[in-house]
Amino acid sequence: MVDVLALVEARLRTALGEPDARAAVTFLGTDRVEVLRFREGDILRYATLGMSARPMADPGAMLADPVEGPRAELVLSVRGGAADTDKLLRPLAVLAASPQVEGVIVAPGASLDVGGPLWPGAPFTSVLVAEPGGLVEDLDLDEPLDPVRFLPLLPMTPNEAAWKRVHGAQALQERWLASGTDLRDPSRRSVPLD
Repeated sequence: MVDVLALVEARLRTALGEPDARAAVTFLGTDRVEVLRFREGDILRYATLGMSARPMADPGAMLADPVEGPRAELVLSVRGGAADTDKLLRPLAVLAASPQVEGVIVAPGASLDVGGPLWPGAPFTSVLVAEPGGLVEDLDLDEPLDPVRFLPLLPMTPNEAAWKRVHGAQALQERWLASGTDLRDPSRRSVPLD
């Protein structure tokens, strides 16, 4: 069987360079999840490594297919120096473990909530899963394995998350775009939602 995680790490290094830090978290009953930090100027990119080891299973299925099904890793980009964003390693690992723990499929347009600030003092408690393919290209695997998708995470304030539940992910992204929102600002305020 192909070593999916070795291929994923190679793809991350090709796209983002060498990681300057990494941490591992293991939750009871789940595989180990690592979070790698990449630095590009003043931008810090945090990427999970471990979520794609197994395919995500349909929550309604009686048995999880050990081979076929969507695979993904998460990538969050933030401007460094203005907040203690390295504390988001554990919440990010929790989100990456959610397919194994909660039996969910993480896909673009979904909201993922961590139940508290993403890092100390952060105005964000959840993230919007964005479309893949921009920063890190999908990683094709040999048949019958699905490709690994690298899903960008966009931090949301509680107000933005509530507004997104009513109006949808696309409408929130259009608000951000229209307002010129810097989604990598670790201390940004909520976009106007009137």
